[in-house]
Amino acid sequence: AFADGEQSRQEILQLYQGLRVTDVCDGMDLIGLQDVGLMDNNIRPLWRDEEKFTHRFVGFAVTVRYVPSDVRVGQNSFADLGGFQEFKSQQYGRAPDPWTAVVKPGDVLVMDAQGVLEGGNIGSNNSLGWVEKGVVGVVTNAGARDTDEIVKVKKPPVYLRDGYSTRGVRPGRMLTESYNFPITCGGVLVYPGDVVVADGDGVIVVPREHALAVGRLARDINEGDQRGRRQRFDRLGIPPDGTVPAK
Repeated sequence: AFADGEQSRQEILQLYQGLRVTDVCDGMDLIGLQDVGLMDNNIRPLWRDEEKFTHRFVGFAVTVRYVPSDVRVGQNSFADLGGFQEFKSQQYGRAPDPWTAVVKPGDVLVMDAQGVLEGGNIGSNNSLGWVEKGVVGVVTNAGARDTDEIVKVKKPPVYLRDGYSTRGVRPGRMLTESYNFPITCGGVLVYPGDVVVADGDGVIVVPREHALAVGRLARDINEGDQRGRRQRFDRLGIPPDGTVPAK
């Protein structure tokens, strides 16, 4: 079991700040959870920031499960053709998503699209709304649309399947089946509240009950690695890469 208090959340976020997926993976290894929580290697970042590494994040999972829709819609699904407002009010409408009511600053959306690869549940507009609510990252086993705009703005960090671009809108393709129940994404079982860490190497999920133990081990590993690389930079006479602390 774990405490849900804000102090606990902040303690975990502070502990994991700046840790890499590899550090956390090593921490999981050390407590006997080899490859548990490590998402498939095809779950990759949509964009990477090689200067400030703003594509990296750590946060707490809010899980969302979509299912294929058995309802198809016609031309009157769109506002300029009439009928959109009525359609929007149905459960298969575009917005709002029910899980937005439970999102807290520091949360990560982890989405299981159940194989629906053309459902546009992540777009440049609604994803900015999630950022406004404090969402620090999005992970999905499908894709995103409006990817040019998401990459241009670089908010939020989105990790998706093989860089997959969805084109179609969500109505008529997928329904929100549930949220904050266990799901699978990238071959990993994800519970609400699990710790999600993402960087250029992919995504790893730490079961919340192991978050502090893994985080402390990973922190020691990271700090040792930073010291070692700092010394190598000095011996090689090249400037540090910006990920190690100054002398």
